[in-house]
Amino acid sequence: MDHSERISHFRNEASAFEKAVRRALDLGEPVPTVPSCPGWTVSDLVAHLGGVHRYLAHVLRERLAVPPDPGGLDLPQVPAAPEELTEWFAQGARELAELLRELGPDTPVWTWSAEQTSGFWLRMQLIELAVHRWDAQSATGTPGPLDPAVAADAVTQTCEVMAPARRSWKAAPAGTGERYRFRSTDGPETWTVVFAADEVLLECSRAREPGPTVPADVEAAGTASDLALFLWGRLPATALRVTGGDAALLRHWFTLVPPV
Repeated sequence: MDHSERISHFRNEASAFEKAVRRALDLGEPVPTVPSCPGWTVSDLVAHLGGVHRYLAHVLRERLAVPPDPGGLDLPQVPAAPEELTEWFAQGARELAELLRELGPDTPVWTWSAEQTSGFWLRMQLIELAVHRWDAQSATGTPGPLDPAVAADAVTQTCEVMAPARRSWKAAPAGTGERYRFRSTDGPETWTVVFAADEVLLECSRAREPGPTVPADVEAAGTASDLALFLWGRLPATALRVTGGDAALLRHWFTLVPPV
């Protein structure tokens, strides 16, 4: 997926998130809670995502090479009125999307990852927005799945970027060679993840008929959306179909990759 495709997906997800929020807030008081984000209401979810968008817009606009001093940030106050809150989110999402479009994928800028580019932030924020759109929809009904292309990218990004980061943030136990394999049932992708001491090793394949592979300790299949949502802690292990190995190891994933 290239930069322009990610921009298009970001805008679509922002629109879907806004609709889900309006539907939830139109129900009045009390504001619906978000089942997948314990302790949060829909208003809390909007405030979080809108705040992140404005924080990153500042980083990108100023081309910062280091994280900004929180004490020096002058971000707009989160409005309390539901209609104003929804428009506040929509405005921030539009501004971030336009800024990312203007910068392209290769503008040097601070990130929390080894990849120090504007493209990193677009990829990260598209995935986060898609997951939080799912969260917002779950507050009032059955959420729609993630777009297959976005979901497949989310699985790759989670394994190659988020998993190592979360292990370092939470001081996770050393891996002992645990080998996980995830297969998409609505695309050609297969992901094999190995936890070797402090390293997370990822092998991705797009071959529909993969050649011989080293057996995994656990192999699970599901749509790309279900795989991504499992890895983001939104769906239980039972949402996936275990096709080999020890199913109990799926729950062990979150010991090796602690939730944030």
